[in-house]
Amino acid sequence: MIKSLRLQHFRCFESLAIDASPQGTIFIGDNAQGKTSILEAICILTRLHSPRTNRLQTLSKISSPGFGIGADAWGQDRKILYAREGLSLSVDGEIRPSNTSYLADGGLIVWMGNEDLNLIRGPGEARRHFLDFLGAQLDPRYRTAYTRYRRALRAKNLLLKEPKLRLPELLAYESILIEHGTHLTEARRQLVDDLSPFAAAAQLDISEKTEILTLSYLPASGPSLKDSILQARQREISTRQAVIGPHRDDLSIRLHGLPASDYASEGQQRTIVLALKLAQGHLLHQRTDRTPIYLLDDIFGELDPGRRNAVLNSLPVLAQKWITTTHTSWLEKNEDLPSLPIYEIKHSSIHPR
Repeated sequence: MIKSLRLQHFRCFESLAIDASPQGTIFIGDNAQGKTSILEAICILTRLHSPRTNRLQTLSKISSPGFGIGADAWGQDRKILYAREGLSLSVDGEIRPSNTSYLADGGLIVWMGNEDLNLIRGPGEARRHFLDFLGAQLDPRYRTAYTRYRRALRAKNLLLKEPKLRLPELLAYESILIEHGTHLTEARRQLVDDLSPFAAAAQLDISEKTEILTLSYLPASGPSLKDSILQARQREISTRQAVIGPHRDDLSIRLHGLPASDYASEGQQRTIVLALKLAQGHLLHQRTDRTPIYLLDDIFGELDPGRRNAVLNSLPVLAQKWITTTHTSWLEKNEDLPSLPIYEIKHSSIHPR
């Protein structure tokens, strides 16, 4: 897993260097002290993705032109440098020319945070993002299809907004959308099928009740994306935006057959999102035979002791766990994480506790 982590000019940190045990690390501190930023840095180092922003320039410490993240991870020295010129990626001193080549031999991530409630309460974008983040970790072709689909979608929407329709160009971009959109739809449907039994089992374990969780994929198009786009052409020209495709798909999440967003209590909703993330970890391990790192961002304060202990007991024993929290009273009552080192963070400074 990750043996050490180094940050330069990242978020609120001028510099940071910490060692981690194979089992993981706990960071304690008040809000807005930098705890989440450490987990965010690990996510970027591992997957070139931030769960908090899509704009890398916002990750630099104020007045700094860029940032750096480095780690001794998976037996490699991995480094990310961001500057105005762009992103530089290296492994063991060798420059990796593309994101795909950097990610090819990196690690896997499961992120758990309070914002995950958007999976239940939020728009379909949050649920699509959940599937996309998982799919991109399992298959490089998923990431490629997603990137090319999004680029073609932006181009098509720009064409639809022009006063005069340029049909040949529109058809060219639709051909790209059909190719990669079909791949995304089929891959997402398979992901949901594979996730469902893991999520249902995790829901039962965490709730300690017979709470039946079911997932189903809701594609925005019919059996043929090509036919659906053709049938929607006049509507898209009228609305001046693409209305058919996997960018409109959704994930149905139901408890006892009823929509979780409408009928599940807050406690049940929190349990469901944790079950989804645990299922994500199980599927990553099953498909790759590799154990992901678990990043748990202050999730235990909102859980009752029974659900909290059930989540801890559901985490793979051999997985490295990076945990943030505002207090450790819950830890003192649980014997499952006795050996994790604890760091206290205050005013962007970190000290062993």
